[in-house]
Amino acid sequence: MKVLRGAARTAAMTAALTILSAAAARGQGDLTWRQPFDPLRIAGNIYYVGTRGLSSFLIVTPAGGIVIDSGEPESVPFIRANIERLGFRLPDVKILLAGHAHFDHVGGHAELQRLTGAQVIVMDADRDALASGVDRSALGGPGWPPVRVDRVVKDGDTVTLGGVTLTAHLTPGHTQGCTTWTTDTTENGKRLQVAFVCSVTINEGVHLVGNTRVPSIADHYARTFRILRDLKPDVFVAEHGGVFGLEEKAQRAGADGAANPFVDREGYRQFVERSERAYLTQLRAEQRK
Repeated sequence: MKVLRGAARTAAMTAALTILSAAAARGQGDLTWRQPFDPLRIAGNIYYVGTRGLSSFLIVTPAGGIVIDSGEPESVPFIRANIERLGFRLPDVKILLAGHAHFDHVGGHAELQRLTGAQVIVMDADRDALASGVDRSALGGPGWPPVRVDRVVKDGDTVTLGGVTLTAHLTPGHTQGCTTWTTDTTENGKRLQVAFVCSVTINEGVHLVGNTRVPSIADHYARTFRILRDLKPDVFVAEHGGVFGLEEKAQRAGADGAANPFVDREGYRQFVERSERAYLTQLRAEQRK
């Protein structure tokens, strides 16, 4: 990816701050979703380029960039500014992926696709939602601008660009096509597996028993936890920074001589166990009614 320097970075950040002010004035959603956050390297060729409250990731390859998650429509100027602050160019993004089809993670897809011409790739079970702009999950939340889908993948399929390969793991529940992406990167001569974990939370008001929108939702979550337990990533990140301790780890990452705080195998294990307990607690409570 080509480097952008100087005035272009300043202009991009100014545009992002203008969008932030407008979004805050409208009072939409969680304001941390529209607060800037300094871009940083997670590990190897993988960077955080999202806002404070909504994750977006850039994977740099010799053939261009891969972006995972676009946040809301209001997130796009922040993502662009962060990519450019790192010294890369937004038009060099070639592939756009998502964890799942909810408004706060694919809301910016259509605009990023327009700006970059990137190929949009999505899990088969979330394809219709992404393309229509209609939330078809159990949440039934707000929609987003419809997106042209260029390629559909299924569980176990891979996406490759510039020698970098990501594997799609179907981890449904939060949406029917919720996708955990894994890839390898190299840091200080060591190979690390990185997992971009799709959300495993159960949205408020979503029932696991008797769910008319997604009748098999409880089984979907059970499948997901089986898959996540089998994964053994060295680095895990997620679609909201609080899930993987983004802010605290970002502070530690700047310490001289410190080990990379994003290498967190135990943190991943605890995250999966904690999330599965929350799922089982709700399931059992609903089954007793």
